[in-house]
Amino acid sequence: MASSLIDVEYNYNKICENIANAAIKCGKSIDDITLLAATKTVDAATINHAISLGLTHIGENRVQELLSKYDDYNLDTCSLQFIGHLQTNKVRQIIDKVSMIQSVDSLKLATEISRQAQLKNVEMDILVEVNIGMEENKSGVLPEKLTDLLYEIKDLPCINIKGLMAIPPICENSQKICKYFDNMHKMFIDIKGQNIDNISMDVLSMGMSDDYVEAILSGSNMVRVGSALFGSRIYT
Repeated sequence: MASSLIDVEYNYNKICENIANAAIKCGKSIDDITLLAATKTVDAATINHAISLGLTHIGENRVQELLSKYDDYNLDTCSLQFIGHLQTNKVRQIIDKVSMIQSVDSLKLATEISRQAQLKNVEMDILVEVNIGMEENKSGVLPEKLTDLLYEIKDLPCINIKGLMAIPPICENSQKICKYFDNMHKMFIDIKGQNIDNISMDVLSMGMSDDYVEAILSGSNMVRVGSALFGSRIYT
């Protein structure tokens, strides 16, 4: 455990340094970029250690895992978000436990989030997930249907659309993935420029452990980093 925590500290400092350097290249500061730690399969003690280093955002992919660790998270200075595919029948289990749901990709899911938020008397920030690579095996709204979906859900009670999220296809080089990032950023800016009521394009969540620097250079202001922080993990 001690060795692992030392590794996490080293990794955290290195990631923050990389984010700061990437931000400077874009004319921004590190404060303009949010580091969210993807904590799938990571135990609460390790997560809390990262929080003690200054980490302010964590994200879980699975409802059951989130619930199993929830009481052990140290959330006094940290935001817990949901970043994985969310089934409508699981919304009620997390609606009063997370500050944001990043993976909204349908009217059906948004409507259930709205319904459960009203029942719990909470406001829920959401990001709309875009299937930027138009991959059949991935969730997310197709790019050409994004605007329609935004208009369909923008006036649902207790929902605040804060931006967009994407997971681009796996690419063999940075030039290819940067094209996906650039396309996402263009959509983000285009929607922001429309000044649509009840939609604030504040967050563009894209970039993970292998490509977060490229994502920042392409306009991302939130990166979701897991293995680069916590080490390689075995998923089941």
